Amino acid sequence: MESPVTRASLLLRLKDDSDTEAWQEFLRLYGPVVYHFGRKRGLQDADAVDLMQEVMRTVAAHANKLDYDPSRGSFRGWLFTVTRNKLYTFLDRRRHREQATGDSTTRQALQATPDRESDLEASWEQEYQQQLTARAMERVRPEFQKNSWDAFWLTAVDGVPAQEAAKQLNLSPGAVYVHKSRVLARLREEVQRLQSEE
Repeated sequence: MESPVTRASLLLRLKDDSDTEAWQEFLRLYGPVVYHFGRKRGLQDADAVDLMQEVMRTVAAHANKLDYDPSRGSFRGWLFTVTRNKLYTFLDRRRHREQATGDSTTRQALQATPDRESDLEASWEQEYQQQLTARAMERVRPEFQKNSWDAFWLTAVDGVPAQEAAKQLNLSPGAVYVHKSRVLARLREEVQRLQSEE
């Protein structure tokens, strides 16, 4: 999955609605971020897809006005605002619809304390970082042999203790730590590189 790193050149290409490659890349970059953001706010799968489509329609409607000016804020910040507003609109429509049906379970879920703005922004940033990390992993994975990657994955991702990972991989615990350390160092470099592109 591509990380959500928006390059000025991609934003310029979005102005041309016939540039399907740019729109596909943009959807690959930001579709998962918007989708997962909606899911973490309690939306069902289909509703999160609807939210993602609404956000993408809004971007498409404003694409010809997208001018890259870092002094006015990041594109990701603007996209967060669009996504948050679409989410609020969606939840408000659903709240009215559910009140009309009398479904008490859904009504209770919708009337739960809404997220504070800072919580929403933190969730958006967390989703962005997860997508960024996933892309970094995808890019650096081919640089490592299977045992190195497996040692990293078992210990850093799956949380398997080094002793257990060493047994599974037929390595010494020290070798597991070395492999994990090398992969983590390379991942940090790649994440920093991806962030610098934004």
